Amino acid sequence: MADRYATFRSLNAEVLGISTDSIFSHKVFTRISPSARRVNYPLVADRTHAVSRLYEVLDESTGIAYRATFIITPAPQTVTFWHVYPREVGRNVDEIVRVLQGLQFYQRTGLGVPPGWQPGDPGVERDFEKVGTV
Repeated sequence: MADRYATFRSLNAEVLGISTDSIFSHKVFTRISPSARRVNYPLVADRTHAVSRLYEVLDESTGIAYRATFIITPAPQTVTFWHVYPREVGRNVDEIVRVLQGLQFYQRTGLGVPPGWQPGDPGVERDFEKVGTV
């Protein structure tokens, strides 16, 4: 995520890293981990688990949140994308960027985006009457 932070900012998106770790753990992590040293967005400590519970990503048995991604539109504030990853699988940041770009494309044009869509590709009309006709 840190390597693509500039891309998210260019798309007018904010990035937050939220974990059940303490701010002290975050501080140590950003000092000793080469990858964490590149993190230049806020890290939030969810020690009370309020945020993790609210977004339903807390493993209650361990007190650890699952790795998850949420895209929240600013107005109205709505979760428009969420993905919870198994602990054994890392995020596909390129796909998160593509989803954000696709949502913004839809907001601008009213057109949906097909699988594999990339910026510059045409969108598709969202018409329920055409479902199953192709």
